[in-house]
Amino acid sequence: MGRNLELKARIGSMERAEERARASGAVFRRILIQTDTYYHVRRGRMKLREQEGLPAELVVYEREESSEERKSHYRRIPVQDPGALAVGLSEALGILAVVRKERRLFIYRGARIHLDTVDGLGAFLEFEVPDPGEAEPAGLMRELREIFQSEIASIEKHSYSDMILRAREDVGT
Repeated sequence: MGRNLELKARIGSMERAEERARASGAVFRRILIQTDTYYHVRRGRMKLREQEGLPAELVVYEREESSEERKSHYRRIPVQDPGALAVGLSEALGILAVVRKERRLFIYRGARIHLDTVDGLGAFLEFEVPDPGEAEPAGLMRELREIFQSEIASIEKHSYSDMILRAREDVGT
């Protein structure tokens, strides 16, 4: 099972955040077009991630939801037939939310920097710092926060799926 330390923040300008990433020495890897379908589960979260040009995967994870920097434990499972799996999971568990995003992926000293444009939500910056268990990832997280401090509009403690659900409720009221 993988572990990492995560932080998500709203940003005011995708262009400035990308400039900051490049200036820091982060290496641009690729643009990812992702659709994450979240399902109702008893514990943690589960999503089927489909990505243009890449294999699909089922991601099961648990993480702290109350702090700005959240420890996450996750398992990624390769999926051969995402269409069939989506039907089966939908019938068995029901769909909780669907999140569509364009993700610009950068790597900085082993950490993933995501510059996300999420349909219906806007622009976000997300850090995923690996936690191999031997070293504490907090130092690298502090460094990333300092690098991007001027671009962070506000820290977001909720997942994209929670924000989509909240937005849906706001529209319904």
